Amino acid sequence: MYAHEIKIASGSDQLPAYEAVPEQGGPFPVVLVVQEIFGVNDHIKDICRRLANEGYFAIALDLFARQGDVSKMTNIQEVLHKIAPNVSDEQVLADLDASVEYARASGKGDVERLGITGFCWGGRIVWLYAAHQSQLHAAAAWYGRLTTGFQKGGKQPIDVAAELKAPVLGLYGGKDQSIPMADVERMRKAIQRAGKIGEIVVYPDAGHAFNADYRPSYHEASSKDAWAKMLAWFKTYGVV
Repeated sequence: MYAHEIKIASGSDQLPAYEAVPEQGGPFPVVLVVQEIFGVNDHIKDICRRLANEGYFAIALDLFARQGDVSKMTNIQEVLHKIAPNVSDEQVLADLDASVEYARASGKGDVERLGITGFCWGGRIVWLYAAHQSQLHAAAAWYGRLTTGFQKGGKQPIDVAAELKAPVLGLYGGKDQSIPMADVERMRKAIQRAGKIGEIVVYPDAGHAFNADYRPSYHEASSKDAWAKMLAWFKTYGVV
């Protein structure tokens, strides 16, 4: 496996990104990794490397790059109130599409086997991308908000449940204070009513950000089980 910083063209911008690729073989199935609110930090880069070790070409584009490098910001309130609200969903979806084009053009990725995963802020984006990108085969959303977002306006995952174009696995914590279990149940029912393929797993002993192994919120047992479920989900739906 090798990994390094790259640039991806999106519109007129060259955006920083991080890629991790298996050392031999290819082209590889592609997994887009969508950052937490904290940007493409060491944790997100580690997620990319872990996916590469599983045989995936993993790409994490810095979706806040136009607003600043949030991975170096120490005041989370600045990110929440000055950065995230100014990043539109339309811009994010277009940037993720640019990542897909980068993977296709590189020759390293097989975008006919395309997946996406994301965490917290990125978990919400995963749901939206699954309703946007018809090339997507499978998605895994980790503790992403379902009825609200940090940005101004825009649709929420609950609003696009009937538009999902790929099977989505939701991974949530039963003790998450920011995502009510009532929202999770609403999303489950919306997916069922629409006849879409989706599953939401709730870990009763986990809170928000239970996969973030660099934070006190980390819950090892839930994280390991959820990671295994994500990989199985990808394999089941053709991202392998």
